[in-house]
Amino acid sequence: MRPSGRQLGDLRPVSIETGVMKHAEGSCLIRMGETHVLCSATIEDKPPSFLKNSGLGWVTAEYGMLPRATNSRNRREAAVGKQSGRTQEIQRLIGRALRAGVDRSALGERQIVIDCDVLQADGGTRCASITGGWVALRLAVNKLLASGQIVSDPILDHVAAVSCGIYAGQSVLDLDYAEDSTAGTDGNFILTGRGKLIEVQMSAEGSTFSRDQMVELLDLAEAGCASLIAAQKAALGQ
Repeated sequence: MRPSGRQLGDLRPVSIETGVMKHAEGSCLIRMGETHVLCSATIEDKPPSFLKNSGLGWVTAEYGMLPRATNSRNRREAAVGKQSGRTQEIQRLIGRALRAGVDRSALGERQIVIDCDVLQADGGTRCASITGGWVALRLAVNKLLASGQIVSDPILDHVAAVSCGIYAGQSVLDLDYAEDSTAGTDGNFILTGRGKLIEVQMSAEGSTFSRDQMVELLDLAEAGCASLIAAQKAALGQ
C-alpha cells in the first residue's frame, strides 16, 4: 500500500490554473498533490550574447524554492550569496527539456525565460516545474503569434515530466515525498506529446534495479505523461 492510498499507476491529483500573474507574458500555477509550483514566462527581445546574429532564439529557466516550501525553513539562496548545486542542476534540466520542444529558428532572435518558484514541496518539484513551465511557455508564444511578432509556431510538441520509482519493491508512478525519501530507485522521465523521450534520470538509492524494472518504470512514465499532457490541453482550452 502506498502512503497516499493510490494505486501503483496513479498520479496525484493534478490541476493547472493559467493567467495567475498580471504582468507575465504567460503564467500558471500547477498543483500535483501537495507540490505547488508557480510558473511564469518572460519574453526578452534579444537572445543571449552567444546567439547574437545567429537567427536563433533561446529558452532558459530559473528555479527556486520559497523558504517554507518544506517542513523546515530553508535560507534564501540570495541571503547565502550563491545558488546551490541542486538549484543549478534543476534549472538547467528545465531549460533543456523545454528547448527540446521548440524550433529556435521560428522563435527568432529573442529569449523566453521560464521562472519556476516552488510554493510548497512534496516531491517531484522539477517534474511539476517542467510540466507547468511548458504551459507558461505556450501562453507566451501565443502572444507572440497573436501580435504578429512571429509568423510560424515555434512550439513543436507538448513537453511533460513525471517521477517514477521502486517503492517497497514495487514500481510506482509520481512519487510524493514519503515515497521519494525511502525509494530504492528514483527516476525522472521527460517526454513529448508524441511519446518521444527527452531525458531520463534514474539512480539506485538503496538497491540496484533490473532492466525489466526500468521498462516497467518507463511504461508508467509514458502513461503518466499522457495524462499530464491531457491536463495541459484542458488548462489551455485545447
